[in-house]
Amino acid sequence: MKKLVIAMVAAAMCCGTGAAQKVVSLKYGNFDQWVTRHIKESAVIGGNTRTVYAIGPTKTIEGAKPYSSTGGSPWGTSNVYAKVMGVVKTSNAVFPDTHGSGKCVKMTTMLEHVKAAGIINMDVLVSGSIFLGHMIEPVSSTKNPYSKMEMGIAFTGRPKYLQFDYKLNAPTGDRTYSSGFGAKKTVKGRDYAEVFILLQRRWEDSKGKLHAARVGTGRQRFGATTNWVNKHRIEVWYGDITKHAGYQSYMGLIDKNRPYYARNSKGKMVPVIEEKWDDANATPTHMLVMASSGCGTAYVGTIGMTFWVDNMSLVY
Repeated sequence: MKKLVIAMVAAAMCCGTGAAQKVVSLKYGNFDQWVTRHIKESAVIGGNTRTVYAIGPTKTIEGAKPYSSTGGSPWGTSNVYAKVMGVVKTSNAVFPDTHGSGKCVKMTTMLEHVKAAGIINMDVLVSGSIFLGHMIEPVSSTKNPYSKMEMGIAFTGRPKYLQFDYKLNAPTGDRTYSSGFGAKKTVKGRDYAEVFILLQRRWEDSKGKLHAARVGTGRQRFGATTNWVNKHRIEVWYGDITKHAGYQSYMGLIDKNRPYYARNSKGKMVPVIEEKWDDANATPTHMLVMASSGCGTAYVGTIGMTFWVDNMSLVY
């Protein structure tokens, strides 16, 4: 009887420990509020008024105006207002959608078509993405798209998981490459939706260059069509995870040839060079979170790949 009582107490303590986990929603991470932008494109490409969405306090913005996050929203999206050689063009592959009694974010991979008789006739493949950070508008070229994104926010926590709800429609077949220059191409291999959380310890050198060590990593790719999966968790692994049983090559350090960008202390956008794995007990200075309907390089993806995400939270 004594052993039975001890076992019951131990079981209760174990359950109590699990219940003590703290779930903290990321700001605007329930995706119930959206900014609606109405932007008239240049007459030379049709002069249509397009709707472009951003994640933030509910409001409507009229006109071709550079957008910066309002209401303290930490979220940027791949939706942009571009102005190239005086021509206004928009792109929108991230939308609000319904989930339960509220809203969620819907990201899709699609072709943005631009046509003007005798001047322009091109398709650009866009994968819908959301991320912690900001898009720098207006975008003035298709060169080096990551340089237009300020990736990551200041953060010193050490969460155990990134938690969210998701749904995926995943077409099968090969990918498409289309940058707007030259013909579309078929790229062998399938695409995946992706979510990641990366924790970095960043520092700036005397020349204004930004460096980083990877403190924590959580990254997963999704390839199977599914209905809503609620409270899905991606575990955050700390320190050098290359020997971890679940390690995949795409979880490694960010490629130095394709870095993310951030502002240095002088306000200049510069690449953040991720140089090494940090100590497992290190305290991060920044957090990067991204969800996307594609996982490849810019302008490559599976047309029709659609990824819904809701209720993005951290679990401690």
